[in-house]
Amino acid sequence: MQLWIGLGNPGPQYSFHRHNVGFMVLDTLAEVHNFGPVQKKFQGWTQDGRIGAERLILLKPATFMNESGRAVSEALRFFKLGPEALTVFHDELDLAPFKVKVKMGGGTAGHNGLRSIDQHIGPDFRRVRLGIGHPGHKDRVTGHVLGNFAKGEQDDLVTMLGALAAEAPWLAAGDDVRFMNDVALRQQ
Repeated sequence: MQLWIGLGNPGPQYSFHRHNVGFMVLDTLAEVHNFGPVQKKFQGWTQDGRIGAERLILLKPATFMNESGRAVSEALRFFKLGPEALTVFHDELDLAPFKVKVKMGGGTAGHNGLRSIDQHIGPDFRRVRLGIGHPGHKDRVTGHVLGNFAKGEQDDLVTMLGALAAEAPWLAAGDDVRFMNDVALRQQ
């Protein structure tokens, strides 16, 4: 069993923020792969299902970004899973818009959701970094991250979400390189 987390903030006012792209990914995965109904658990919303041969629990923490680690650690404890079973989908300022990179472990790069998870379980978990681009100056970062995707970005966003869902079986099987390559090919 694997636990896949999408990072975001709860509430309709945040739905289309760049910071909520992790929630968007989980919603797309659940729909494309016919996951079960949403349940309120682990200080968030979960859906249970399969991608390929793997059983997955999708979790969108309802704790707000800065406290995501509380929900993640509670779910890991309940299922008796270690950090190696965890995959976190999150927005990444340091990647070009809609680029997708997977990495194991590492720092938090100032991302409060990652920082919270790191504080609760340590840094050794898989991250799917979803590029949102950098606004150019650090004074504009908060507005950029907490701003909606622009109308001109909608098609690229939909393409990225579709590619992630279509290639998710590779990620579930642990073939991160094939996943990244095939997602990039679908985005061309």
